[in-house]
Amino acid sequence: MIADFLDSIQKPTLVLNETRARRNLKRMAAKAAAQQIRFRPHFKTHQSAEIGEWFREEGISAITVSSMSMAAYFTGHGWTDILVAFPVNLREMDVIRALASRVRLGLLVESIWSVERLAAGLQTPVDIWIKIDSGMHRAGVDVEDSAAVLALAQAVLQYPQLRLRGLLTHAGQTYHAHSPEEIRRMYAGSVQAMNVLRGELEGRLGVKLEVSAGDTPGCTLCDDLGPVDEIRPGNFLFFDAMMRDLGVCAWEDVAVAVACPLVALHPHRGEGLIYGGSIHLSKEFLEADGHGFYGYAAFPTDDGWQPGDPSSRVISLSQEHGVVHLAPADFERLKVGDLLYVLPVHSCLVVDALKSYRCLNGREIATLNSCAAND
Repeated sequence: MIADFLDSIQKPTLVLNETRARRNLKRMAAKAAAQQIRFRPHFKTHQSAEIGEWFREEGISAITVSSMSMAAYFTGHGWTDILVAFPVNLREMDVIRALASRVRLGLLVESIWSVERLAAGLQTPVDIWIKIDSGMHRAGVDVEDSAAVLALAQAVLQYPQLRLRGLLTHAGQTYHAHSPEEIRRMYAGSVQAMNVLRGELEGRLGVKLEVSAGDTPGCTLCDDLGPVDEIRPGNFLFFDAMMRDLGVCAWEDVAVAVACPLVALHPHRGEGLIYGGSIHLSKEFLEADGHGFYGYAAFPTDDGWQPGDPSSRVISLSQEHGVVHLAPADFERLKVGDLLYVLPVHSCLVVDALKSYRCLNGREIATLNSCAAND
């Protein structure tokens, strides 16, 4: 069966090991349930209604997305408790109003201006989370600026159509850690700072606030998730080369790979050329020996794929071209026309780029983007 499937591949194809993905899901769901923490997984990783059903099978009813279009897609597939974990875009008020009338919608704010504009444009209540920067320095109010967060919370509480749920952070600084121990320290430090802020605000406001946290490295490696009300990891479902290199997972946990046709071999350079470029793999990179690379080479097996030598890596990308440095033993295994798998740096980005999956039995799974392309 898998041989027939591999023979059918003509272009860069995102291959999914469903067994691994479901195992990863069960593990994270069990951890959250054991600690009585709401599990609101981030669906931007998989972007698929069919894969979303795997989460329902684990008892999950609340989800996270990264855009209003993604929220609309999953609303159309029966999800009714959706948090858009991106600072609210006031230019999408018509979409926000439509979704708020259909589901329990959660929105992120980090300015009083956004709060006021939301309140003016909404008739149906929405949940409001204040976006907190606990160390990533990408978005949100600084976790130590309690005065600014207090003013923002007070503004939200003025409006009955805005339900203040609590404080939300993404400790994405864990993606830049250098060891599992550093990831654990970063996650714990973020949770501690969020709870200090929560305690101060609850004392001033006289209301209860929730803390929403969750990044895949921290949620995976920390046995104790700490005093949080919900977690929102997403990448844990598939993992990727970045997570493996950080020590968050093993190769046996990585559930997606990109199958790329090998179109040329260059023995004098020890390189192969694949049909698989930046539009398929993205240009997110890792570093080794002072050089950037865009994924690891792997080889087809009867049950999926097997990583090659650690030095066999994608070292250069153009739009459609990928140049792969191959260790001598790996080079000798290949001939033009073979398939070479790439274990991607960031699984979320390749899902978005490639738009659909093929399971190991050849079955296709659609995503938000593949459905949109067919509209």
